[in-house]
Amino acid sequence: MHGRSGTRSSVVRTSVIFTDRAYNGGVTSALLTAGNGLGIAHVWDEALESALDAALSPLNRQPPDLVLLFADASFAPNYVDLLAAATERTHAQEVVGCSASGVIAGDRELEDEPAIAALAVCLPPGSLLRVAREPDRLTLPECTGLIVLADPYTTDVMQLIADLERTYPGVPLVGGLATGAQPQVFCGQSVSGGAVIVGLGGAALIRSVVSQGCEPIGAPWTITSAERNIIRTIGNRPAYQVLVETIQQLEPTLRQRAARNLLVGLAMDEYRDEFKRGDFLIRNLMGAEPSSGALAVGAEVHIGQTLQFQIRDARAADEELRHMLAAVPAGSPSAALLFACNGRGKGLFGVADHDASTVRELLGPLPLAGLFCNGEIGPVGRSTYLHGFTASLGLISAEPD
Repeated sequence: MHGRSGTRSSVVRTSVIFTDRAYNGGVTSALLTAGNGLGIAHVWDEALESALDAALSPLNRQPPDLVLLFADASFAPNYVDLLAAATERTHAQEVVGCSASGVIAGDRELEDEPAIAALAVCLPPGSLLRVAREPDRLTLPECTGLIVLADPYTTDVMQLIADLERTYPGVPLVGGLATGAQPQVFCGQSVSGGAVIVGLGGAALIRSVVSQGCEPIGAPWTITSAERNIIRTIGNRPAYQVLVETIQQLEPTLRQRAARNLLVGLAMDEYRDEFKRGDFLIRNLMGAEPSSGALAVGAEVHIGQTLQFQIRDARAADEELRHMLAAVPAGSPSAALLFACNGRGKGLFGVADHDASTVRELLGPLPLAGLFCNGEIGPVGRSTYLHGFTASLGLISAEPD
C-alpha cells in the first residue's frame, strides 16, 4: 500500500543534473532517440545486461546522454557494482535512478520478481549535462522539465517541490519516491539517500500526465465554512449532511462503489464553468463527525473553494487514465517515465501490467521505464503535489527545428 505522503525529515543530499542545449552559433537537430529494457534474473549482473542490451539497441551504438535505472531492492547489496557496470557498459554522460520494490519497462510491470528496468536517452545534439550538489545556487535559463527521484525517509519532499517550483515557475515537474526496505537513489556511481533531480532544457521537453484514479460523483459544491483541514459547511449546510445526501442519491451500483472508496476532490481552478476529471486534487476523507456535521480531509482547504466527492477503484482508475492519455497528441512523445503507486498494479486492477500496457495501447510503442513508488510527484492545475494511488507520467520529446 501507499507509504507516507509527507516525511518531515530534512534533505540529506540532493544531486542536480541539468540538461541544457548549446547552440554554438547554429541550429541543432532536435532528434531525440531512446530505448527501454527489462532484465529479469535473480543475479544482478544478468538482469542488468539484459536491460541494457535492450535499452541501448535502438541507439545504434551512440552513447546515451542519460540512463535511468530502476533496480529491484533485492539487489541492494550490489548497487555500487551495478552502477559501475552500467557506467562502463553504456558510456553514458549520466546514470541516475533508484531502488524499487517493483519495476516497469515497455508494457510490463514486475511486482514480485527481481528485475531491472532501464531507459537510455540520446538528447538533441549539442546538449550538455551539468552536475551540481547545491541546487539552490543553480539557475537554468529556459528549463523545460524536471524529473525527481527521492528517498522518502531522508527527504522533505514537499519542501523540495516548493523550492523547485519557486526556482523554475511553470516548469513541468514529475517523479516518484524510491521503494524497498531501505530506499536509495543513484547518481553516477554513488548510492545514497536524499534526491536526484534531472532538469531538461533547450529542445528537450517534458509533458506531464497525472492520473489520480478517481471518478467524480454528485455535484460540485462550494465550501462555506472551514478551518485548516476541517470542512464545517458546504453550500451553507453541514458538510456531513451534504455527503450523506450525495451518496443516497446515487444509483445502487455506484452507491456500493462509493461506500468502499470515498475521497474528496478540491478544484484547482475556481473559474471554470464546468468541472471534469483532472480538474481536482484528490485527497483522503479522513473522518466525519455527524453531531457537528464536520468533515476532516487530507489537505488544507479554504472558504470559497469548489469541492466534489470522488470514488476510487479499478474501474475509475482505468477510465481516468484513458481519459488523460486521450488528450496527448498521437506520436508526440519519444519516451516515457511511469511512476505508479505501489497501491496500484495487481492489487488494484486484479491483473498485471495495467498502467504500462494502457500507455502503450493509447500512445504507441514508445520506450517506457519506471517503478512502483512510495509517493508520486506531478502537477494538478498550476501546482505540483505529492500524490498517493496515482500514475504520474513524464512524456519526453524534442521540439522540431
